[in-house]
Parts: sequence; C-alpha cells; structure tokens
Amino acid sequence: MSQAFNLDDFLPYALNQAAVAVSDDFAKDYKSKYGLLRTEWRVLAHLGTSGPMTARQICDASKTHKTKISRAVFALEKRLWLSRSRNPNDRRQETLALTKRGEKAYVKLTGDAQEKTQRLREALGDDDYKALIKTLRILTG
Repeated sequence: MSQAFNLDDFLPYALNQAAVAVSDDFAKDYKSKYGLLRTEWRVLAHLGTSGPMTARQICDASKTHKTKISRAVFALEKRLWLSRSRNPNDRRQETLALTKRGEKAYVKLTGDAQEKTQRLREALGDDDYKALIKTLRILTG
C-alpha cells in the first residue's frame, strides 16, 4: 500500500470532516430543543436571513436536492412556521415566507447558533477564526 497519499491532509476530506463535526454539534441542539432536521433548519435559516424565496432558490443557495427541500418545506408548513403564496403570473411557482411563528423560531435558533459560533471563535482565537472564515469564503467563491 502506498504511503504517498495522506487522506487526513486531503483538503476536501479535511473540510468535510470539520463541517460534519461542527454541523452535528449544532444539529444536536436544534433537534433536541425544536425537533428539527438539518434540512428544515437550512430552509428556516435561508428564509429568515434572505426573506421570501422559492424552493428552487433555497435549493441553489443551500446546495441541497429539491426532494429534501420539499420535505422540509412541508414539515415547516405543518408546524405553521412558513407559508406559501402562488405567483399569479406562473401558478407553478410558489414563494415561501416565514410566518410570525416561524420568525420567532428563527430568532431563537439563530441566538443558539450565535452562541455556538462564539464558543468556536473563543476556542480558535480571534485571529485564527477570522483567518478560517476568510479562507472558507475564498474556497466557496
């Protein structure tokens, strides 16, 4: 077996491992506190951050398959956290928006997210945290 390739030093692998670890840590919170799945959190976060969007826009922004987004939209609508409105010019298209109940959940969840972020920032140190964010933005374009 060749020792020339070190998987732990392979950037895509290292980035994925870090993303999974950080994401799973936060997922424990929103799953236990709010019963949310990861894709439901992503839909809520995109609508809360960007305002009304179509499911297609959320798919593109979150890089998530439309089937998963569709299931998340259905679940959040069932909770009365989002509403749909049809485009009068194209009845196939719906705009999704948070309801007042959804906005309240978004505020609570983003408060939790900010606390997690602050703990990560403290663990890394301010300079390393800023360097990491800068690097990630470069990598994601």
